[in-house]
Amino acid sequence: MSSPVLTRPRPRHRAADLLTAYLPGSFYYSSAGGTLLADGVVTSVRAESGSRAGATAQALADAAAAGVPEPIAVGAIGFRPDGQASLVVPAVVRRAAPPEGEAEPRRPGVGPVTWSVTPRPEPEVYTMAVQEALDRIGRAELRKVVLARALELTTDAPVAVPPLLARLVRANPAAHAFAVDVTEPGDPATRTLLGASPELLVSRKGDRVVANPLAGSRPRVADEQENRRLIAELRASEKDRAEHAHVAAQVAEVLGRFCSDLDVPAEPEVIGTPTMWHLSSRITGRLADAGDPASSSLALAEALHPTPAVCGVPTEAARRTIAELEPEDRGYYSGLVGWTAENGDGEWVVTIRCAEVCDRTVRLFAGAGIVEGSDPAAELAETSAKFRTLLRALGVPQDTEEAA
Repeated sequence: MSSPVLTRPRPRHRAADLLTAYLPGSFYYSSAGGTLLADGVVTSVRAESGSRAGATAQALADAAAAGVPEPIAVGAIGFRPDGQASLVVPAVVRRAAPPEGEAEPRRPGVGPVTWSVTPRPEPEVYTMAVQEALDRIGRAELRKVVLARALELTTDAPVAVPPLLARLVRANPAAHAFAVDVTEPGDPATRTLLGASPELLVSRKGDRVVANPLAGSRPRVADEQENRRLIAELRASEKDRAEHAHVAAQVAEVLGRFCSDLDVPAEPEVIGTPTMWHLSSRITGRLADAGDPASSSLALAEALHPTPAVCGVPTEAARRTIAELEPEDRGYYSGLVGWTAENGDGEWVVTIRCAEVCDRTVRLFAGAGIVEGSDPAAELAETSAKFRTLLRALGVPQDTEEAA
């Protein structure tokens, strides 16, 4: 009589433990769907632009054939079609429930730091670019374009990434928090992309898909009565509703190519983060063929990217305008970050409310959607409000933020 086969039980982890265990070089991702920490590299995914989903699927199949149990691929892809990408199949993956806010470990804060802040471009140059975009919209060259700007912060000592990530997670446990090693060959120091994105590009579980585009924003303030006024103003704003409609319509059109059943809300709702209010549409669908490799979570994410929330309408005209009017290369900002499994399940978010950290330098990006009726000064203020997610986590004083 043969002996029974014994299966080692999977270790159970707490979200707080995984956050504590994070070190630069690891991949960290948490959302309402759970927490994931990945370490080591079985293989790096090498692919030209436009074929990353296929190359990732092959890398996962090879890993499974080599005996890696339930392999996943993790990483980030930049904004431009020919831009940067960092995708790997990790050696060790640990999972836990979603973060629980103040239950997270209180790691040491960043501490008192003196920052040197350089806007890229200068605020007046950004408002001039917004006005040029409005002129192009007036000439019917495009209907919407998202223009971004950056802040470059430097300090005297290397920036500690783990406490910065912990602050982001604690500040908004419902966000899609991430930290990804995006060090390029030849970089003299580790480079980490991290952030707390409010925008789900796409998630897939079995044959069910969800996307949650955001567009149309107001800053969140300390006074609740003023917040109620801002929410009501956002709901009623023709400019913001039109901007949101552009995004939701394109996301629905793309997912409709893959889904036999799609539910698109008739009206957007307003959702909040610690720093912003956004118009939001949660779009859900059922895949027509979940077994088709073209329906994997990464393939869907690549089909959706870039949405009008980070690029514009029409897409190619907006891309050209961004290339002409933005002096800084976006890199990974407004790209996508997440994970995908061999069976196609996974979750990818839009890389916003983010920064790249390298040694003593932190580079932040924020953008605003320019449509007919936009005001250059108001769009500049919107980018300033969006910077606050990372600036607060860094402990940058309010007067420094305003000076920037």
